[in-house]
Amino acid sequence: MSDYDSDGEEGQELDLSNSDVVTKYKAAADITNNALAAVIKAAKAGAKLVDLCTLGDKSIEDAAAKVFKGKTIEKGVAFPTCTSVNNVIGHVSPLAEDTTELKEGDVLKIDLGSHIDGFVATAAHTVVVQSDAEAPVMGKAADVVAAANTALEAAIRLIRPGKRISEVTGVLQQVAEAYRVNMVEGVLSHQLKQFVIDGNKCVLNKASPEYRVEDGEFEENEVYGIDIVVSSGEGKVRVLDEKETTVYKRALDQEYKLKLKASRSIFSEINKKHPTMPFTTRNLDSKQSRLGLVECLNHGLLHPYPVLHEKNGEVVAQFKATVLLMPNGSDRITAAPVQKVESDKKVESEELKKLLASSVKSKKKNKPKKKKAGPKDGEAGEEKTAGEAAEEATKEEQVRLL
Repeated sequence: MSDYDSDGEEGQELDLSNSDVVTKYKAAADITNNALAAVIKAAKAGAKLVDLCTLGDKSIEDAAAKVFKGKTIEKGVAFPTCTSVNNVIGHVSPLAEDTTELKEGDVLKIDLGSHIDGFVATAAHTVVVQSDAEAPVMGKAADVVAAANTALEAAIRLIRPGKRISEVTGVLQQVAEAYRVNMVEGVLSHQLKQFVIDGNKCVLNKASPEYRVEDGEFEENEVYGIDIVVSSGEGKVRVLDEKETTVYKRALDQEYKLKLKASRSIFSEINKKHPTMPFTTRNLDSKQSRLGLVECLNHGLLHPYPVLHEKNGEVVAQFKATVLLMPNGSDRITAAPVQKVESDKKVESEELKKLLASSVKSKKKNKPKKKKAGPKDGEAGEEKTAGEAAEEATKEEQVRLL
């Protein structure tokens, strides 16, 4: 589906040089930000995880239904709301019957995303559940939250045109070392494209022998979902029980003639409702979804997002932002205010401090205005690209520096 533009023209890949694409990314970002804010507000002690997930998904669906009404385009949830607590790393989107509740002191990671016409805006945020909203977060939770947020800010400044993929991972490791925590292995920040939430161009959270990515250069008009996950433990990923998995995505390159009626029923529903984006089985209508999913999985028709764990007793924090690599600098379009934290650790490296203090916007070239009296006869004046025009039409996006 990514080989088609919004009007059905084949072979045209839309990017940020098209102002309509920028508009759709930012419309999706507004929906994502509002859904994230709603879940954060509801994340109190006693709240059920499944209710938080349902709230996030409904907020996205309701808001998406109100925009681009006159167009026959796909829109809605791009990644189902997940609420993972403490040492659980991610992908928890419980079934309706789940009764798990938040407790005071829980470290909650909220991960969700929306899309308009396949242009995706994702976000993840970490909240420490506290009855006193003004009290600073302390201890291990403060260390991982501060580290993850700082690492995200560093990554935003490194994932920009002209920089290379290989430059990012080492800096993230420096941040982790400063806070005496670990980046979580296997976490990737992916390039986003129309109807593609996990593009091949990606950045590793942490270097390891098991995980490798191809190096390359970041380019103007690309979009990235920058995903940072930090652990107070070793940062090793564990799948304890495959039956915990409720989030899947259609494997578009696989076909198989399913034998069971339940499998055909559930697969038909998936193709109709979730042809390209991840989904949660909680939102499927089929009464036999679990039985039908087994055959689909056995024949590679679905990609599972298993629930991932760190060791018991450890805490994990996650921050994710969607960033547009605009001609005049990076534009972070998804965000939420970070809780006040008090960690006794901080970044000491002068080079890293300098990076974090730098602007995400590019300096204008040919700054002296004296020499620019205007175009000569017969010469066109300098024009802004569609991306630049769209970028300058919006207010400066918030970037929180520690």
